[in-house]
Amino acid sequence: MSWTASSPRCKASSRMDGDGIFPWQQQDWQRLQQMRARLPHAILFHGCEGTGKRAFAERFAAALLCEQPEESGHACGRCDSCGWFAQYGHPDYRRVRPDVLDDEDNAEEGEGDDAKSKKAGKAPSKDIRIEQVRGLAGFMNVSTHRSGLRVVLLYPAEALNAASANALLKTLEEPPPGTVFLLVTHRIDRLLPTILSRCRQFALAMPDRATAAGWLAAQGVANPEQWLAGQGGAPLAALAAAGGESAAERDELLAHLANPGRGNALIVAERLQKAPLAMLVACQQRWLYDLLSLKLAGRVRYFPHLQKQLSGLAGRVDADSLQQALRDANRRRAIADHPLSARLFIEEMLLAYASLFSH
Repeated sequence: MSWTASSPRCKASSRMDGDGIFPWQQQDWQRLQQMRARLPHAILFHGCEGTGKRAFAERFAAALLCEQPEESGHACGRCDSCGWFAQYGHPDYRRVRPDVLDDEDNAEEGEGDDAKSKKAGKAPSKDIRIEQVRGLAGFMNVSTHRSGLRVVLLYPAEALNAASANALLKTLEEPPPGTVFLLVTHRIDRLLPTILSRCRQFALAMPDRATAAGWLAAQGVANPEQWLAGQGGAPLAALAAAGGESAAERDELLAHLANPGRGNALIVAERLQKAPLAMLVACQQRWLYDLLSLKLAGRVRYFPHLQKQLSGLAGRVDADSLQQALRDANRRRAIADHPLSARLFIEEMLLAYASLFSH
């Protein structure tokens, strides 16, 4: 089947099974087919980040629009509808996503309203704007191309701000006939209860370790178990981390966290100042979590290959201090995208961490 290979989606798409979904999604796909007889007007796909939820929802959108779907429920990959969908040019399909994701999707066709929002010198929005939701009105008020369904894919749903969430809620309360909304979220806890109540929730299972590690090994990732653990079991996040440009910076941060008494935090901060701050904070959060988990429960989740170093540090700090450090890390992550100075931000983070072991 050539449908997946021709689709200009994420780089991992060529690493899916022949039917266009990841190996760990087969049971979820079979479970989803049970909804086809009485299709709800809105489905909310939720689960951990980095497990392929968006690709799964896209595959379902293609199947809903396909003119000759297969018995398995997958799109045929041969009809005109599948051809349009593969080029993101289907007249009955719309994606709603933050402007900032346009850079990720720069190989795809533009979608009208997204392009209008961009102004020279203005940073792309990380929110789904109210104009994007209201812009669906024209799309939903015209007849479908071949008297079939129209499909709206909205991701990530937690990017809805207060105004756009309320605008979407009005649409979900009175859904237009023949329209299916597919929402994808990593953080279901951030969505309005009223939106949740108007969607059929569909939880995507976390991949089992053996399947995920085997898939990573097939992509050429060395030490797949280590990368998988570092990303909490999310295989796509592990693949991105293993092949990303920030792997060296992550290793340097971990080396410093493992030996807070060695080296100079100021020097390390200077070397790391060009690394993505969100990645650095997330890495430290996981390290602190492992320290606390090891101290309270004797278990390590994210960095089992560094358990010896973690064990040595856990005996030098009390649980209350670690819990406060985790709360501080959560606050840092909230402002990591907009620091006044990256170097000063990292300095403060590392010095605060070192102070845990200075007593």
